Amino acid sequence: MKNILQQLSERQSLSEAEMQDAMDHIFSPEVTDSEIAAFLIGLKTKGETVEEIAGIVHSLRKRSMKFNKKIPNILDNCGTGGDGSKSFNISTTSAFVIAAAGIPVAKHGNRSVSSKTGSADVLEHLGINLNLSVERTEEILDEIGIAFLFAPHVHPQIKRIMKVRQDLRIPTTFNLIGPLINPVQLDHQLLGIYRRDLVEMFAEVLQTLGRKRAVVLNGAGYMDEASLQGDNYLAILKDDRITARTLHPEEVGLSVYSNEEIRGGDSKENAEILYKVLKGEKGGYRETVLLNAGIGIFTGGKANSIREGVKAAQEIIDTGAALNKLEQLIQLSKISKEKVI
Repeated sequence: MKNILQQLSERQSLSEAEMQDAMDHIFSPEVTDSEIAAFLIGLKTKGETVEEIAGIVHSLRKRSMKFNKKIPNILDNCGTGGDGSKSFNISTTSAFVIAAAGIPVAKHGNRSVSSKTGSADVLEHLGINLNLSVERTEEILDEIGIAFLFAPHVHPQIKRIMKVRQDLRIPTTFNLIGPLINPVQLDHQLLGIYRRDLVEMFAEVLQTLGRKRAVVLNGAGYMDEASLQGDNYLAILKDDRITARTLHPEEVGLSVYSNEEIRGGDSKENAEILYKVLKGEKGGYRETVLLNAGIGIFTGGKANSIREGVKAAQEIIDTGAALNKLEQLIQLSKISKEKVI
């Protein structure tokens, strides 16, 4: 561990293999919390590379719960959080729309980060079981095309690292990699990130991790979701090429709303917002979901453009298909209460 910390202190980058070796040390009981903290700070100070992040991801996924069933064309739309926007649960609401478009969604998530209520908080309020077994999660994915993976449940070995990260009280690499360590092998990914300077780099990471198609975005106002407030910055991975572009909501037929107009509340309030959107209520919450779900539908290959994806999202909500996905997940989760680890 001393050599690794020395290398980072001298601003020398690690190869992907070296990073996986470093992570093996991090998980060793002989390594102290101080050494883990020094590792996190050293990596942050030096600046992470694509190879280093990929090495961390491979190491963490190796230690997660094992999802062995290959479901084709599966997608996650988890964001990093950390933008401080206090928005409602945009990606969680959008996930049901994306799933209803025929794209299997393995929604990775956690409790609150940048909003008052994280995806896990609102889904738990709705009665969805956060601690299903691998087998039951795969069954639900097969049956209805959407399942939720609660990060602390599917990554039981990283509690110590997360505690050190929280004790540091400053953002590190581990505040950003949550969306990358979904234990399900993804084909597609929509990843919102609160740091605009890392958008293209994270698209390169997803390319390295083998995604067929992906969009990494930073929203107007530096949200980790696409925003109606103005220009959003996107890096699109398609056909093994990455292209960057900006996207304004008016380009895809949507209105402009400020980020303050889509703030959420506690788990009860956010669950109510989620239901209202999926039931078709008009306004800024709905249009924010249309934008994010539209990008997700494009990412999953069910639309040839984001504008076409937004139009599909409108139809999906208005026919009740997205609401039906939510109700199916709630019902199957209730049935599954016994099938937990």
